[in-house]
Amino acid sequence: MSFRLLAAAALSVCGCMASAQAQAPKPSVWISPPGQDKCLAFRQLFEQPDAWKETRAHIDVLFITDLNLQRHFSDDELRKWFGMMKEWKLRLAMEVGAVKPWGKTGEACFNAERKNWEHLQSLGANLYAIAMDEPLVCAREQIHESDEYAMKETANYIALVRQHFTDVLIGDIEAYPSASVEEHKKWIEGLQQNLAEKKVRGLDFYRLDVDWLRFNVQQKGSWKEVRQLELYCRQKKLPFSLIYWASGYPGMQKRGLADDSTWYTSIMQQGYDYAAVDGRPDQIVIESWVSAPSKCLPETGEWTFTRSVLDFVKKFVK
Repeated sequence: MSFRLLAAAALSVCGCMASAQAQAPKPSVWISPPGQDKCLAFRQLFEQPDAWKETRAHIDVLFITDLNLQRHFSDDELRKWFGMMKEWKLRLAMEVGAVKPWGKTGEACFNAERKNWEHLQSLGANLYAIAMDEPLVCAREQIHESDEYAMKETANYIALVRQHFTDVLIGDIEAYPSASVEEHKKWIEGLQQNLAEKKVRGLDFYRLDVDWLRFNVQQKGSWKEVRQLELYCRQKKLPFSLIYWASGYPGMQKRGLADDSTWYTSIMQQGYDYAAVDGRPDQIVIESWVSAPSKCLPETGEWTFTRSVLDFVKKFVK
């Protein structure tokens, strides 16, 4: 083959790759700031809106537990804040229980939560999505029931949410590598089958909570395996969601080595590591349930939560 033909072929391949990259949808960005001090960080987002204006332009969804909305804020505050979110075109999502020690069946969990959700909607909450907090893990480790039990009760829960909150997206959060990739696949297939038998729409997204420190410390799991699960979900047309957080923070804190920079450098490292295996989640969720960063604002500050979000999306969200 002549040089001219080889060059033309190479240009054609490069053009196809560029076209595929250009057509890849931009992931949605969810944020959930740390919840210490009665969710002070969440409050500050509304009390100091100018301190994270640039960051907010990159965010799609603000994420918090339904219990924290109920416990820490007044109706007047929430009514005002939900109005601000509407102006900002920022969606609200909540982390909720589906199978829990305080609600061992899907029906019990839903009945415990429903009144609060309806109240939040009456205050103006435009509830976009819920993410169930690890029903598989809860069944295994807390209420000591089988995976099949967890599938059945989670499906019952989803059916009730679909019936009473028809427009709300429903996703599941589960842990890795405590459950293997094959166990995740089996869980997804079993849950979706239970829902299909009920003639209820299946999951709207699947979210992985990765304790990635264990990859090196315990030699268990890998980002390559996470990527396999992402591709599996994409094959099933199930949006794949990934939490970015400081997996090593608790251990470093015990050793006296953790500070706010630990949070920042950790989520950036996770971003690089997952990008290195060509990972591309449909949802990027920057979420802190550790006691860091100590400051949420301003976005121009060093090591603040909003600064970490802003720098992360500038680097990894294309």
